[in-house]
Amino acid sequence: MAPPDLPLFERDREQAVLSAVIGELRSGRPALVTVTGEPGLGQNELLRWAAGQARDRGVHVLAARATSAEHELRYGVVAQLLAPEDRDIATRLFVAPQRPGGLPGLNHLLTACHDRPTLLVVQDVQWLDPASLRWLEALARRLPRAPLALLTSTTGTAIDRPEWSVGTPLTGLASTIELALPPLTTSGVSAAVRTVCGVPGDTDFTHALAQATRGVPAVVHEVLLRFTRTGCAPRAEHVEHLRALTAEVVGDHAAQALSELRDPVAVDVLRALAVCGDLLDFPLVCTLAGLHPVPEARLRATLMASGLLTPRDGSPPGHDAVVRARILEEMPAADRADLYARAARLAQRVAVADQGIAELLLRARPVGAPWAVATLRRGFAAALRSGRRDRATAYLARALDEPLRSEERARVELQLASVQMVTAPTAAERRLHGLIRSTGTGTGLRSQAVDLCLLGGDTRAARLAQPTGPGTLGDPAPCDADVPAPRRGSGTGSPPGRRARAVAGDATAPRGGNTSDPAHRDGADEHPERTATADNDATVSAREELATVSERHELIALLRVARFLRHEETCPGVPPAPALPEHSHSPAVAGVRAWEHAMAGVHLEASRRLARAAFAPDPGGRPPLVTPRLFACRALFLTDDGDEAEAHLATLLNEAHRQRAAIAIAHVLAVRADLHLRHGRPDAAARDLAAAEAELPPARLHPLFVPYWASLNLVADLQNGRPDRAREIAARPVPSLSEECATSAYLLFARGVLARSEDDPQRARAYFRACGRWLLHYGCVNPAVLPWRSLAAEAAHALGDDAEALRLTREEVRLAARWGTRSALGRAELGLAVVIRENRTEHFRAAVATLSESPARTDYTRAVLELASAESAEAERRTALALTSRRASTAGGVAPGPLPGFSQAPPAPAGVPPGRGAAPHPRPPAGWPALSPAEHETALLAASGLANREIATTLSVTTRAVELRLSGVYRKLRIRGREELRALRYGPEGG
Repeated sequence: MAPPDLPLFERDREQAVLSAVIGELRSGRPALVTVTGEPGLGQNELLRWAAGQARDRGVHVLAARATSAEHELRYGVVAQLLAPEDRDIATRLFVAPQRPGGLPGLNHLLTACHDRPTLLVVQDVQWLDPASLRWLEALARRLPRAPLALLTSTTGTAIDRPEWSVGTPLTGLASTIELALPPLTTSGVSAAVRTVCGVPGDTDFTHALAQATRGVPAVVHEVLLRFTRTGCAPRAEHVEHLRALTAEVVGDHAAQALSELRDPVAVDVLRALAVCGDLLDFPLVCTLAGLHPVPEARLRATLMASGLLTPRDGSPPGHDAVVRARILEEMPAADRADLYARAARLAQRVAVADQGIAELLLRARPVGAPWAVATLRRGFAAALRSGRRDRATAYLARALDEPLRSEERARVELQLASVQMVTAPTAAERRLHGLIRSTGTGTGLRSQAVDLCLLGGDTRAARLAQPTGPGTLGDPAPCDADVPAPRRGSGTGSPPGRRARAVAGDATAPRGGNTSDPAHRDGADEHPERTATADNDATVSAREELATVSERHELIALLRVARFLRHEETCPGVPPAPALPEHSHSPAVAGVRAWEHAMAGVHLEASRRLARAAFAPDPGGRPPLVTPRLFACRALFLTDDGDEAEAHLATLLNEAHRQRAAIAIAHVLAVRADLHLRHGRPDAAARDLAAAEAELPPARLHPLFVPYWASLNLVADLQNGRPDRAREIAARPVPSLSEECATSAYLLFARGVLARSEDDPQRARAYFRACGRWLLHYGCVNPAVLPWRSLAAEAAHALGDDAEALRLTREEVRLAARWGTRSALGRAELGLAVVIRENRTEHFRAAVATLSESPARTDYTRAVLELASAESAEAERRTALALTSRRASTAGGVAPGPLPGFSQAPPAPAGVPPGRGAAPHPRPPAGWPALSPAEHETALLAASGLANREIATTLSVTTRAVELRLSGVYRKLRIRGREELRALRYGPEGG
């Protein structure tokens, strides 16, 4: 109901019509006027205004109001109308027996109207009792013979629609008018704000109020009254507070309307509509409410008349979320859960969409049917596809309330934890720890749980999986995954040979037992059925034992990964991680062993072979693990098999997308960004890092991985020409736990690269030394992982410490030669050539020759530039064109491969410092720092005398790209061509 003092905003048309009706009534012209609209639009306020206008103009007014409480009271409205004329009318109407066809008081009213015009005002005729409805219809038929007007209001559709409201012939010559009230427009809402608040509201506030209240005047007025009591001004900064007040007001109106609804059947249908009105049509909702004798049309009209429902484009009635919540709050919790469960069953029978049924199941009690879990899991996948992770986790958490088999429950727990690793990592860890400790977890699920924990940074989970007693992870593992044979003479045992054949599925295995074994020969002859049963039991037992061995091997591999991520063996009470089994068919063991070989810098071919084996299917059909395969890809980086690693990463990424595992997607993208940086594709690396952070926001990233991700972002920004962002990343503090993990070395190295680009050798050497100490602490000596020695040597050389520079570079050459890849050895030779004083040109040529057969594109380009500079300095000009041609012919015309490590576009290579026998280089021109890295490379090659085609071949770009770069160089240096570029006599040392 609208408050009595509600101003009649935007009702000028309706007021004019009612004024005309009153004027004609005084002239003896009868009329029937019905004012309709949703509750709160001001119908009754308009009727009260019309009644006041009529009294002021000398018209006799009789008023009444129908209510839901008096809907069954006979002649309730008639008694209100006639009471001013006859005080005893109510007693006679309510007590006297009803006579057929009787219309008490009607003739007396019509007689009195001839002497004075009369206006009858009846509010809320949707609640008219049947007797009063018949009385008013009879009055409408007699209107043409009396100066009488009937003015009524209604909300929506009346329960028994009066015949006069449709202009039937019953009304004769009387005017029949229906006024449908619209909601307030934005202008009307703005006027209401100015009237109630005393000041105009700004545009955002007015629009928010109009949208939240839907322009219903009663709601607008009450919301503004409450808002003004808070002392706030109608400004945009208070919009959220305004929306909260609107929800309160709408809820209060709904609670009041619900309390006035007396029909229990209507209440049941209303509750059913609140549960599933958006999913089921009205007849099905009525079915859900239960069997009842009330016709569907009458129920619909009753609910519409209550104001709790509004029609939506001819579809079944619907209501706002606030009203829906208020309706359901009135129900006991148990009844509400039961209603949701029944609604879910009905929706499942009529094939409603999965997410709709899943929404019903979220609030329902357990239904105990298999379809419920399947529907919730499909809803989970659909929610993840739409990016609603919180809803997805709610669906799976609800699925765990249903009765499930132990293995199926474990799978749902694992799937739920994979999403919670991003949304609620602490809850995910607790859930996974429960799976790891459980003895009834299905095949491969414990290993998958530990694998997921490691992706989330939880290294404790790998030790939780370590069994105690005989057969622990620390015990020597059986070779070749063979299983121990049972004692001879055991009831279900079989010889080792037969068990091995049963596990392997050997079709040639004897089916009747081993005839050479006396313990089995006689039994096979006398009891063939018993022998077959024993064989089957032996096969099952062998498979179980093989699965146990495979799981133990996987857990050992994951524990080794945990040891690498966080070296806890120095902590008291933490036993050392067991060594990997020497012979295992587990792909997880192969992947981790490949990485350990690569870290140690030994057994190149074995590391390559093992890394490839990590992607082979498990012999026992166990699901593949993510973490060991990621480490296998990183091992392939170091074996110069980057293209193969990229293909495997693409497979891993597709698999993670299919499983909707956001944390796995993020880690795969991060490792692929590392690959892009090593291959000289910083733009692709930046895209992958952005996609990874979209899957796993930095705030959710475990501290163990913060240094690694920060280092990737830092180097990507540096290579993409954004040094300010790189410096910002380098200056960010890292969590204390990040300083305890192996990935800290990557961030130290990246900070050293940044210091090197800023021409700060002192700081660069400190970072590279710290990186080296951290890598050696974790057993990493391979320079292919991070070439910290050669970069620390260049910094030491720039600081004048030639002894340390030579020691570090020679050590890197030795270790790179032991590892055996061309990229690692070429980088080491390039570092040695930069710091050595004798035969520098020959060392540069050796580095160019080695790198020409490697995928180290950026290092090769730098080596060519250094060689060109050295040749120019010695006045023995030899271009690198022949070497470039030889590389092209060796590689079969394939463009040079990508960049390793974190090498960026070459900064100033460290030459011989001034004062040590080398002539200082000329000062660089003023525009040189403005050149991009690509323009820098191109300018140096052009200054060395290479033609555009030769430069394009060296840099693996098109000739057009070279022309565009040189145009940019000429513009920035303010020179007119190649001759002036050569005249500058500027080498790379000045950059």
